[in-house]
Amino acid sequence: MSALTSVSGFPRIGQNRELKKIIEAYWKGAAALDDVRATAKELRAKHWKLQQAAGIDLIPSNDFSYYDQMLDTAILLNVIPQRYQRLAFDNPEETLFAMGRGYQGDKGDVTALPMKKWFTTNYHYLVPEVDEVTDIKLNSTKPFDEFNEAKALGITTKPVLIGPYTFLKLARNPQAEELEYDKGLINAVAAVYAEVVAKFAELGAEWIQIDEPYLVLDKEPGDVELFKSLYAKILPARDGKIKVLLNTYFGHIADVYETVNLLAFDGIGLDLNEGKDENLAAVEKFGVAENTTIFAGVVNGRNIWRNDYAVSLGLVDALKKVTDNVAVSTASSLLHVPFSTEGEDGLADDVRKHFAFAVEKLGELHDIAVLADASEEAKKASEALAANQALFDGTRVAADKNVAERLAALTDADFVRQPARAERQKAQRESLNLPLLPTTTIGSFPQTKEVRAERARLRKGEITKAEYDEYMKSQIDACIKHQEQIGLDVLVHGEFERNDMVEYFGQNLNGFLFTKNAWVQSYGTRCVKPPIVWGDVSRANPITVEWSAYAQSRTSHVMKGMLTGPVTILNWSWPREDITHEQQTQQLALAIRDEVLDLEAAGIKVIQIDEAALREKLPLRKTDWHKKYLDWAIPAFRLVHSAVKPTTQIHTHMCYSEFNDIITDIDAMDADVISFEASRGDLVVLDAIHDANFETEAGPGVYDIHSPRIPSEAEIEERIYEILKKMDIEKVWINPDCGLKTRGNAETWPSLENLVAAAQAVRAKLAK
Repeated sequence: MSALTSVSGFPRIGQNRELKKIIEAYWKGAAALDDVRATAKELRAKHWKLQQAAGIDLIPSNDFSYYDQMLDTAILLNVIPQRYQRLAFDNPEETLFAMGRGYQGDKGDVTALPMKKWFTTNYHYLVPEVDEVTDIKLNSTKPFDEFNEAKALGITTKPVLIGPYTFLKLARNPQAEELEYDKGLINAVAAVYAEVVAKFAELGAEWIQIDEPYLVLDKEPGDVELFKSLYAKILPARDGKIKVLLNTYFGHIADVYETVNLLAFDGIGLDLNEGKDENLAAVEKFGVAENTTIFAGVVNGRNIWRNDYAVSLGLVDALKKVTDNVAVSTASSLLHVPFSTEGEDGLADDVRKHFAFAVEKLGELHDIAVLADASEEAKKASEALAANQALFDGTRVAADKNVAERLAALTDADFVRQPARAERQKAQRESLNLPLLPTTTIGSFPQTKEVRAERARLRKGEITKAEYDEYMKSQIDACIKHQEQIGLDVLVHGEFERNDMVEYFGQNLNGFLFTKNAWVQSYGTRCVKPPIVWGDVSRANPITVEWSAYAQSRTSHVMKGMLTGPVTILNWSWPREDITHEQQTQQLALAIRDEVLDLEAAGIKVIQIDEAALREKLPLRKTDWHKKYLDWAIPAFRLVHSAVKPTTQIHTHMCYSEFNDIITDIDAMDADVISFEASRGDLVVLDAIHDANFETEAGPGVYDIHSPRIPSEAEIEERIYEILKKMDIEKVWINPDCGLKTRGNAETWPSLENLVAAAQAVRAKLAK
């Protein structure tokens, strides 16, 4: 009999993004809510049956969500701020969408909840808001409904919940501050989870998985007591009728493993990809409780390369020296990988065989479970093991000698820009001659269906490259004219020619591969299709120079060149596993450096190098921040721009993250200007900027582009005054919080008109 197999979670958007398409159709009024519900039900059934057919023992339920699992958890606990309750929608889904993306209509006008990155992934979660009047109680039947739905198909699933410890650590009060964990709050939350556990026992569930990824972070005073007090009240609800799996991922729990083990969970899920050594050492040191099963997270839920069975079997064997009770599991939810390699016929067979998406990882789990309990003779005779090991013979890709030589020739001087920033900023003010509170956007403008259709026509050969270029130039011309009309100070060309801020660059770099349908969820219905780093990276040809030079030729305003930085390209791609992230990032930095210098030579005076994902891969434990990441990520960015003239202004942009704790490192990137998301975070980052004597000029986002609502001029003006309380006016830029690609023109232009009008109004008032 093979080892027990468990999947922590499965992608929910569908093989062809069916969920995204039906929800967006509903938002546009082109589909009914019942259509959304029907599609969701079909997808859940398909995904459960796929896992059943793959021989998975513990198949997850309640891993499905219309928008976000943290938002679902908030609703389950009745953590719904009154401003959303007052909208008084007829359907719970409408309230959920209002919390996720804001609402502006007959029933009221509310902004969305804040959005943050889910640990070190590119997935975004909604930050729950707990206030003094929050009445925590069981408020949803969703987990039970989906369990029963699967049961009706003959599948007894393992319900999955975000755990109470993680929920409380990530939730905030209305001022965006961490919660105070008083006894009443702890008891109320624990009571709901205990009720859920008891209810699932009653419904016939054999296991329930409670995810506590926050356990892999450093512990603050009181954290372990908080964790213990929650589960001391939850675990008795098992009453001998159901097993509880405490699931952890994205790192190790070595500093709390002894406590977890003593609480006698029925299962403990350990990530043996990230935090492998520490987790194994903790198990060896403290042992495993007699009735506890260790769920060995050996199948990577965060990358698309094939599992090395020999490595995974070695990890399972190491655990078996301590306990006989070992199950084989995904290291995290498969939410973070694409659906299936099936249909990726653009990749040759000898390339595609190196990849495993979610469906293929099910097969890997099954193979490893069978091999884990096989005799040595059976392993030697195993065709599956032999075929797997052939993938790791070192012949997959050859090194690029030219790339190696360029890297070897780098000196310390290549990572330092001269002169110092204060001197450069003075020269740039004289050269650019911009007003106080200069206005700009982050880069992209709405990609309409017409723009996407034109790109598809080129791809299918229905139009020539010359015809495509003329169409794109007409889009750029119209975008420039509109920006001039509303009065923006620093313009952009709109990025109409780009399918994606990472894939577009990858298509012009050596060393990348691309998929047709390998989409993963980023937030809500927003999906991304990361490229694959296959080999050594170098620039194949100039990437953006022609478009930026054309745009600058069409206006007397300053035109901003738009690039994606090396750290973000790597973090938003599927990286190689045979060389380090540092090596891959340096290769990318040299490629983008070539592009920066070509833009400057073409007359572009302002160049934005987006590092939207810099914070995203910061190690979860502070002791690892510099030695494992920042010590090479920050210099890589400096390498990109260090050779430009003092008068060339270098901008960067960062997306949803908590920057406060690395604000001095961000300053050390030595950019001249940074723009960042602040609109959903109540501008708390401004305190960190103020306290750190931040030298970089900054544009905290003054409105949230991820919501369709249009901010008023007065709202933005108020936001600007809040910013000016914490920042020197000479260092403030006015901009939205992110690119506008995913928005529609109907809300984009009125929002920008209000932004410009607000900036002009503040300038006028301050000039009096």
